[in-house]
Amino acid sequence: MAAKNLQIALTRRLTAPIETRMGELFSVTYNENDGALDRDALLALMQSHDVLVPTVTDHIDAELINDAGPRLQLIANFGNGTDNIDVDAAYARGITVTNTPSVLTEDTADMTLALILAVSRRLVEGNRIVHQPGQFTGWSPNWMLGQRVGGKKLGIIGMGRIGQAVARRARAFGLDIHYFNRNRVHASTESELAATYWDNLDRMLRHIDILSIHCPHTPATYHLLSARRIAMMQPHATIINTSRGEVVDEAALGRALSDGLLGGAGLDVFEREPAVHPALLNLPNVTLIPHMSSATKEGRQSMGEKVIINIQTYADGHRPPDRVLPSSATI
Repeated sequence: MAAKNLQIALTRRLTAPIETRMGELFSVTYNENDGALDRDALLALMQSHDVLVPTVTDHIDAELINDAGPRLQLIANFGNGTDNIDVDAAYARGITVTNTPSVLTEDTADMTLALILAVSRRLVEGNRIVHQPGQFTGWSPNWMLGQRVGGKKLGIIGMGRIGQAVARRARAFGLDIHYFNRNRVHASTESELAATYWDNLDRMLRHIDILSIHCPHTPATYHLLSARRIAMMQPHATIINTSRGEVVDEAALGRALSDGLLGGAGLDVFEREPAVHPALLNLPNVTLIPHMSSATKEGRQSMGEKVIINIQTYADGHRPPDRVLPSSATI
């Protein structure tokens, strides 16, 4: 099919340059008010368009895919992960799925280090105090003491592109790198990062001072950081999550923080986003930000460019460069 004849549906507003370019190449339906779509609206788009461009907030499950009808050919996800899409169901129906990998690595790693520093050095607490008249009465030796970052042990769950980018930055701050991963990384990467591999997550958790999570959300990683595992960590330890909220048991994390069993947490993602578990609110040692680790102008532009390339390549009759397959599928 000629690219201009493809009917493309965007579930959210993208950057202006990307939307302009899409309009030049394809026939595009835009979400004019930029609000999250409900299931009926998603289904209507899927039934009436050749290509759907969803985001992480759109949950494209097997029921929606099976009810989409014969027209939908491609789901070009505007996002690095695809846990919001039932890839197995799409594959079974002959619908191609793509994503936008690699372009958010550096932005997410930057924010991870920002959260490590913010929690360890109590930056958000300090900011609040200065903004409250009369709270800051002057410097004293014991005022707002935090934790030094250098020399601490950083444990990374998930040593993919983002985990490695975090490790490189962390080394510059003098952190000792430890990691747990489904597979051990290449020896040259371990050497470059001076990273210690742990084949048992429980043992690593007992050993580290800071935990940074960089694994995807799958059935196997749901509540990977459970109440049992949180209880294993040292009482001064901090937890940073810029991956997926479902990986952490938020209720258990909130209890541990409230009871003084952890030193702090920095979270960019939440289990039932946009809702945040009440146990995490109003705690002075918790820094919460609204899913913004990847939120740079450059990152969003690069994501959009990848979506366009995937759609254009598909329209030209070729395999999109960022096609996502079920783990059991063969090309």
